[in-house]
Amino acid sequence: MQDHSVVIDRSQTPTRLTFADIFNNAVAFIDRHLDEGRAGKVAIRTVDEDVTFGQLAERVNRCGNALLALGIRPGERVLVVVGDSPAFFYVVWGAVKAGIIPVVLNTLLKADDYRFIIEDSGCSALVFSPDFAAEPLAAAQAAGAPAHVLPTEGPGSLAGMMEAASPALAAARTGPDDPCLWLYSSGSTGRPKGVVHMHRDSVLISQYFGVETLKIGPDDVIFSAPKLFFSYGFGNAMCFPLWIGCSSVLSDRVPSPDMTFDLIERFRPTVYFGVPTLYARQLAALEKRDADLSSIRFGVSAGEPLPAELVRAFRERTGIVILDGIGSTEVHHIFIANRLDDYRPGTTGRPVTGYEVRLLDPQGEPAPPGESGRLWVRGGSVARYYWNNPERTAQTMRDGWLDTGDVFRQDADGYFICCGRADDMLKVGGIWCSPAEIEAQLVAHPKVLEAAVVGHPDADGMIKPAAYVVLKDGGDPDRALAEALQTHCKEGLARYKYPRWVNFVDELPKTATGKIQRYKLRRLPEPLPLPQGGGTLSRAAAGAAAPKRRRRAPRTGQGRKDA
Repeated sequence: MQDHSVVIDRSQTPTRLTFADIFNNAVAFIDRHLDEGRAGKVAIRTVDEDVTFGQLAERVNRCGNALLALGIRPGERVLVVVGDSPAFFYVVWGAVKAGIIPVVLNTLLKADDYRFIIEDSGCSALVFSPDFAAEPLAAAQAAGAPAHVLPTEGPGSLAGMMEAASPALAAARTGPDDPCLWLYSSGSTGRPKGVVHMHRDSVLISQYFGVETLKIGPDDVIFSAPKLFFSYGFGNAMCFPLWIGCSSVLSDRVPSPDMTFDLIERFRPTVYFGVPTLYARQLAALEKRDADLSSIRFGVSAGEPLPAELVRAFRERTGIVILDGIGSTEVHHIFIANRLDDYRPGTTGRPVTGYEVRLLDPQGEPAPPGESGRLWVRGGSVARYYWNNPERTAQTMRDGWLDTGDVFRQDADGYFICCGRADDMLKVGGIWCSPAEIEAQLVAHPKVLEAAVVGHPDADGMIKPAAYVVLKDGGDPDRALAEALQTHCKEGLARYKYPRWVNFVDELPKTATGKIQRYKLRRLPEPLPLPQGGGTLSRAAAGAAAPKRRRRAPRTGQGRKDA
């Protein structure tokens, strides 16, 4: 078998991928396209430039040589704090081809987190976009490391070094199970964790999900609103198009309805990746303006459960089917998903080819049919370990299985339904209750844009659901609407599940990748009860009566953790 090659055997179920003993995935994702005649085909599209597969291959080689010229050795780490641009591709694949390990980081972190990662990773270099310079530079100065800190462009930049570097680079002789890429988890419940992926992992997610589940082909154009630093966006906008040989649309703008509509109308993508929050905001925006979304064959969603009502309403308004799925940084991408020929709104779908899943009860035994359990997954792209964190590795990764921390149940037809994170589950009146189920019911109300549900103790110290609701434009956050939302939940759910408090907020606290930070809602003061007569009083409505206790959900990031 030729070095750096991979053989795909579709005669087996699941499809079997066999890797050469010497395998560097930059050859499979970058160099292969030259041999297959795509040198002149556009690989990357932005508002500033198009980059062909041939230009991409040359610039990847130049970047790899520039990093080696700094004295960075194979196996050492380079931190990548780079926006969605061709430069992200050059740094990541240049490092990989040279045998150096790129560590892709959230561009919205603060200096304290960057300093922790600099020290935790023992990195040799930090590459950053000038637009994101302040926090990583402050972190590097405080840490007194790494040895090399350079911007992607401008004076003393990587771009300048690339101009002087050779356009030819032999791929490092790595193996398919050698470390290739790190993705730090979001750290929404603690310090970020370095997730170590191997050279084979990006091939597996691209083949099993991009090709065999989504049926993306070489004529497609992919647009992912979630950013490249997010494992979901990394697969969507870079791995899938480079594996398949199609084009990817990139933008460094903050995702918003207007941003997505503008790029869709300009570049005419055929496959669109979003998140529930953004889909909801796009739908609300379409009530006020038109947008030509006719180029899109289908949409994909991950990051949070996608409510069935949102799927229905979005298809009714646009004709576009949204396929929900769940993934994680540790798996590298989505491992349960709906498909165009097999989808059920309100569910996460069925396991993706190449992955096994199981639901376990609190005793570690298989959950009975129809009952909820903790979700475990096993597959070839699951990370082998967390860097420098053996205790967390032992807790989470066992015999090839990954404990996702999510709670699911499986219906009689085999579709998986998300109940929420294990830490977010509520026990109401002695019965387990899924916040995701209540949130989906709230979002089904015509005046609700988003909702999050957490547990709060009532006057007797018993945990009950409390809802935090973002209204669509024009919604009036008064007592009558709060009571109407409670009634709406009572009518659509088992009565004990209705939210005892409804709190109207301007926005929900989220990680930079769009996961709702429910722990921040739980830290707020206890919700305010209605005056005599029962029910609930929203915080907005309670303001005049108790101005000192009025609260809004904290604001974090750009909206829209791990896929």
